[in-house]
Amino acid sequence: MRWDVVTWAAIALVLMAAETMVPGAFLFWMGIAAALVTLVLLVAPGLSLLAQVVLFVVLSIIAVLAYRKWFRKRERPSDQPLLNRRADQLVGQVLELEQAIVDGRGRVKVGDAFWSVSGPDLPSGRRVRVVAVDGMTLKVQES
Repeated sequence: MRWDVVTWAAIALVLMAAETMVPGAFLFWMGIAAALVTLVLLVAPGLSLLAQVVLFVVLSIIAVLAYRKWFRKRERPSDQPLLNRRADQLVGQVLELEQAIVDGRGRVKVGDAFWSVSGPDLPSGRRVRVVAVDGMTLKVQES
């Protein structure tokens, strides 16, 4: 067996296997490109190492662009788009201030967690509505 064919086949397998460890579909398509280089080497032996690498790069770019153009569009929209965006889920909720807002900063309790809030100065115990999110700080206004 030729070293170049075995090497490209191994690279293809490693890239496709690595895809299971990394989110997205980027490495899988690079693995497809490496598998195509393997097939090209079986059909056309004697390709220089530089030509093999250039072919791999070109096929990788084509494969990733093809994925982004045709396959990614077919993904179904999520029925829960805010699932992993906990702070954004709080927009619109009315909460009670755990700690007064002084100089624009305060704190509310949501479930078993405390959240920093920013807004107009208000005393503790006042009900506020979450109107926006800035990182991990909830922007509130008096309800």
